[in-house]
Amino acid sequence: MINVTIWNEFVHEKIHDAVQRVYPDGLHNALAAGLGGEGFAIRTATLDQPEHGLTDEVLNSTDVLIWWGHMAHDRVSDEVVAKVVRKVQEGMGFVVLHSGHFSKPFKALMGTSCDLKWRVAGEQEILWSVNPSHPIAEGIDTKIILEQEEMYGEFFDIPTPDELVFISNFAGGEVFRSGCTFRRGAGKIFYFRPGHETYPTFYHPEILKVIANGIRWAYPVHHPQQTYGRSEPVRPFGEVLV
Repeated sequence: MINVTIWNEFVHEKIHDAVQRVYPDGLHNALAAGLGGEGFAIRTATLDQPEHGLTDEVLNSTDVLIWWGHMAHDRVSDEVVAKVVRKVQEGMGFVVLHSGHFSKPFKALMGTSCDLKWRVAGEQEILWSVNPSHPIAEGIDTKIILEQEEMYGEFFDIPTPDELVFISNFAGGEVFRSGCTFRRGAGKIFYFRPGHETYPTFYHPEILKVIANGIRWAYPVHHPQQTYGRSEPVRPFGEVLV
C-alpha cells in the first residue's frame, strides 16, 4: 500500500466561480476520487490547515506527496517548505502538477527560477509519449489529447531532466517539456504539466493514469540509513578482503 498525500492550496475553488463549477469540492478531492481505484491510501492537505496540513506526523507517514498550487505560493511557510525538501531528499516521492512548477519546494529542489511562458486561451494540447518504455508512460498509447488547456511554452527554466517522458505541443505553435523526472538525494520527483484550474483535466482517465504511474515510480526505494562523517576502515590496513 502506497501512502499518498495530495496537497492543494484550495484557494481558487473558494473565490472563483469558474473554478468552483469545475472542481466544486476542490482539486485535491477530485484527484483523490480519481486515484481512489488505484489501490493507494490517500489523504489530502490544504494551505489553511495547521502547518498547511503537512505536520511531521503526516510527512513521516507519506510515501509520495502530490503538490498543486498557483496563486498562494508565497503563503506557504518556509518552515514547511524546508521539511518537504528534507523529506524528498531522504526518499519521499514528490509529484508536482501544473503550476506547482512555481511552488517553493519545487524551486528549492530545482535550484532555478522554474519560469516559463504561458497563455490561457482554451487551446488544444497534445501530450506525446517520447519515452514509451518508461514506467510513467505505461498504458499510454502514443499521445493524450486535451481539447482545452492552458499553454505553457519553452524556455522552461529547469535543470536538464534526468528523463523526459512527455512533450506537449499547443494549437498556438508552442512546445513544452511536460513530463520530467529528477532525483534529489534519495528522492524521486516527477513534474507533470497539465492541470489548469478552469479545465476538467483532472477528470481525464489518461491524465489520472499518468499521475498514478508517477506515484508508483516515485515510491521510495527502501535502503539502509546512510551514515556520514569520519569512518573507520572496513579492514585493518594491509589486509586484503576476500
